Amino acid sequence: MYHTRGLKPCLFINFNLLVMKKILLFTLAASIGIVCLAQQRVLLPPTLKNLSAERQNPQLESGPQSHAALPSQDKIWPPEETLVGTSFFDLQSNSAMQNRLYLFDDGTIGATFTFGNLYANFDDRGTGYNYFNGDQWFDPPTVRIESQRTGWPAYAPFGEDGEIVVSHLASAVDEGLLFNKRDQKGTGDWNEFLFQGPVGFEPLAWPRMTTAGIDHSIIHLFTLTLPSANGGTPYMGQDGALLYSRSFDGGTTWDPQNLLFEDLNVDNYVAFSGDTYEIQAQDDNVAILIGEPWIDLILLKSTDGGDTWTNTLVWENPYPMWTTGTVTDTFYCVDGAHSLAFDQEGMVHIAFGINRALSVDGTAQSWFPFVDGVGYWNENMPVFSNDINALNPYGEEGSELIEDVNLIGWTQDVDGDGEITFVGNGTDNIGTYQLGLSSMPQILVDESNWVFIVWSSVTETYDNSQKNFRHIWCRASSDGGANWSGFHDLTEDFLHLFDECVWPAIAANSDENFYLIYQYDSEPGLAVRFDEHGYVENSINFMEVTKLEVGIENTKEADAFSVSQNIPNPFMEDTRIIVHLESAHQLQLWVTNMLGQEVFYRDEGLIQSGKTELLIPRGALVKGVYFYTVRAGQRSVTRKMIVE
Repeated sequence: MYHTRGLKPCLFINFNLLVMKKILLFTLAASIGIVCLAQQRVLLPPTLKNLSAERQNPQLESGPQSHAALPSQDKIWPPEETLVGTSFFDLQSNSAMQNRLYLFDDGTIGATFTFGNLYANFDDRGTGYNYFNGDQWFDPPTVRIESQRTGWPAYAPFGEDGEIVVSHLASAVDEGLLFNKRDQKGTGDWNEFLFQGPVGFEPLAWPRMTTAGIDHSIIHLFTLTLPSANGGTPYMGQDGALLYSRSFDGGTTWDPQNLLFEDLNVDNYVAFSGDTYEIQAQDDNVAILIGEPWIDLILLKSTDGGDTWTNTLVWENPYPMWTTGTVTDTFYCVDGAHSLAFDQEGMVHIAFGINRALSVDGTAQSWFPFVDGVGYWNENMPVFSNDINALNPYGEEGSELIEDVNLIGWTQDVDGDGEITFVGNGTDNIGTYQLGLSSMPQILVDESNWVFIVWSSVTETYDNSQKNFRHIWCRASSDGGANWSGFHDLTEDFLHLFDECVWPAIAANSDENFYLIYQYDSEPGLAVRFDEHGYVENSINFMEVTKLEVGIENTKEADAFSVSQNIPNPFMEDTRIIVHLESAHQLQLWVTNMLGQEVFYRDEGLIQSGKTELLIPRGALVKGVYFYTVRAGQRSVTRKMIVE
């Protein structure tokens, strides 16, 4: 038997009518759980993965755009997420992410992001800061913390109970980086000071920072001299040189200051790009990771607090000294987004996005929007060679990647039909970030050497009828990276059915949970960089994830429940859903319309293990778009269906 029940209260989200005339959402009686996917990998067709696009320089500034503003949106927040900020400036990074979030020993948390509401010039741009006091978050900030226009902050603890932020000033006319620090986290005035590049090359950009030592009193800084494309001047023969600095006294003095490592000089690399590097520290261990499509993937590591360094080429680019005029083969590469973490033995673990590169005429560099893969490496693994297929994520000849070993992430077959299907098949049908289909990875290794990797992946079944959305995904390893759990969509909740979820930033420390912030809005792609849509208000959300919910111990339980896409879909007659259970569960089925109203419900009662078919009769529904939710015990899966 089936029946409809009384309509439940609804909450609404307004979307751009030019994009889609849809209204979200609803309040369900049943909560939506994190669902684990662990299935045979399904690949995109070759016609997509072979599509290329010309690469553009990293964005330093935002100029006026021709598009009109879209309205801001009211959002519904699930219990495990909290809104900590909003920003119309949507380019949180050009590739890799700075340290943006920190969990303090007393359970308080500091979070930062690039804030800006006065589009299109964003004269108010700077660091948005929020603080969790152990009980609740402050209200989202409405102004930056800096006295001047800045961008792209890095955040860290400093002193016995303080905090510190560094960001770069707005243009080549300004000189250097702007630091802000205070002795008491969450309260009090920020004390501001300037840090400059070498004499005559003062402008610096896209800084990375971490702190270490007793009371986090040592500052480690890694930053880039301003490239000529952004108004700077080549330094020591490099059009973008990476420099390391260290301070033992809160930034009053530095030793070394603006050090150019010999392994990174002009004899080895022509130039570096912004936002393609990061730095982490653990006691006397300090590590810097650098990587982009036309360089290498480079690990610099110090075990004596930054005095001496070793260099490991994790992946060697076949054309590391590329200059205009060099024609290349098509080769697989890192995409510029990556992350690193120390385990409890001081070993470095790395996650990196994968792409493909080409210079067909020697004048321009191309990237491939649909190449898909998140790589993993630690210091116990062999490095990758400079073979053009070494980072091929598809298991073809020459590939040195092995699924679930050093290839741990890719876009998922969400509807289980054996195909990856997006709403279109060209490069205009996904948002442009000049990164792989699955990228923006962040990695955490906790006190038990559990490894957690989160990333943003273009995800099928989530779209606005023109482009597919990105969601935030996660995998975990409870044995230091040897074995991995299934795939978890951390943003599969109904609340994010029509959200582009990008730029995750994970806290480098954790407790029974791990913590991250990320950005989302209703428009795939970027307004600031590629003018793909009008300016909208982007939400910066804080997410708290219980480790056991995504850990490998839970994999068997999660795999025990699978739900197919309804067949047929779209449908004009009845449609069926196939559910597989490995153990007996109470099974329920809901169908809601686009207003979030429940239009169909069936309680199947206790269902034994094995295959079960659920019927949705056509007569219960009118023509339109619906969402069905199947719940087995405490787990649920939601999918979209269409009635013709």
